Amino acid sequence: MNRIAHSVFAFTLLAASAVATAQDVLIRNATVHTAGPAGTLKQTDVLVQGGIIRAIGKQLATPAGATLFDANGAPLTPGLFAGITGIGIEEVSAEPSTNDSALAFGAIPPQTAQMRPEFDVTLAYNPRSSLLPVARMGGLSFTQLVAGSMPGGSIIAGQGGLVRLDGSFDAFTGQRALFVNLGGNLAPLGGNSRAGEYMLLAQAIAEARSAAPVGSANTLLTPIGRSTLAGYLGHGRVLIGVDRAADILRVIDIAQREKLNIVLVGAAEGWVVARQLAAARVPVLIDGLENLPDSFDSLGATLENAARLNAAGVAVGFSQGGDASHNARKIRQLAGNAVANGLPWEAGLAGLTAVPAKALGVSDRIGSIEVGKLADLVLWSSDPLDVSSTARQIWLGGKAMPMQSRQTLLRDRYLRAAGPLPRAYP
Repeated sequence: MNRIAHSVFAFTLLAASAVATAQDVLIRNATVHTAGPAGTLKQTDVLVQGGIIRAIGKQLATPAGATLFDANGAPLTPGLFAGITGIGIEEVSAEPSTNDSALAFGAIPPQTAQMRPEFDVTLAYNPRSSLLPVARMGGLSFTQLVAGSMPGGSIIAGQGGLVRLDGSFDAFTGQRALFVNLGGNLAPLGGNSRAGEYMLLAQAIAEARSAAPVGSANTLLTPIGRSTLAGYLGHGRVLIGVDRAADILRVIDIAQREKLNIVLVGAAEGWVVARQLAAARVPVLIDGLENLPDSFDSLGATLENAARLNAAGVAVGFSQGGDASHNARKIRQLAGNAVANGLPWEAGLAGLTAVPAKALGVSDRIGSIEVGKLADLVLWSSDPLDVSSTARQIWLGGKAMPMQSRQTLLRDRYLRAAGPLPRAYP
């Protein structure tokens, strides 16, 4: 076995060991940013037993067998939300065989069915992806897997799930979410008109509510597709990608009429209709760095979007566009940038923890540091919303995750002095 193969094998064993073994831990003397009702607690201890937070307080007794970790006053936060990504379903962006987040509908029979809400990307999730360790080293503990739209695809892109990044094969938490994408950029999927998108969406909902005979002409859904979509009408969670203020109001109206539990993704012009979003109690996941329009749908983009939405009473979380899977660690910059432009610091942290956890239906288990919740915790070198800070240690379910990735192993390998043989040799 050559040296690089040995290093990757050793890392795999280390990661597997960390996933399999949970130790009782007492984190002593931390500045605990709970992201919950208790706020920030200085010089505070957190006791973890059996993967669960059992006690929070000062000078807690160290149970027998527990590992003591002295934080020396450093910030301790809940594990952070990585945003909506393809971590675990996307490995190499330029290699189609490693990308499973989108369905090319024209290649899947029956070709007459234009929408396939039954498409579920979680079936392709690979917890051994090299992207997981990189994300964990950035303090990220959970993500919402995206179902995307390809050219020739559909505005109803399919289903994704929320996954904890602990590397286990049963890491999914909560229910699936349905992805719907609307707006000018997707107009070709609606006959080159956003009005066509709403027409098709209305038809799909009508089909899901009816019992049209199988094989009826001009249907958009398969029988299982109707059943799947029907499960989201009045029950499930629907993530809708939309930016233009007028479209946001249209989506709110549809959600209220059809009893949809929605979360908006993008919402570049959300601040324009912040009052209506707050009244409808619709949470948003925005890109805090979006300040220049990248389309006619986001002409009103501003760095103050998060601050204005928060001031109006909207629950604001963060998710980045672009290559979010490979650059998920940069999500802290989104929140920090929003804070620099008027968002309160506590709301910035909540946008990476409590807000997405609640919006995605898992706040009873993760998203804040509270007794009884999973011990998904991160100890930081300094302010977690400052990109110069680093994660010193991350625990997922009380398990100390190895602060290593394939990249750090390669770095360490090539920093060593060369021996008599090239480094590729043992």
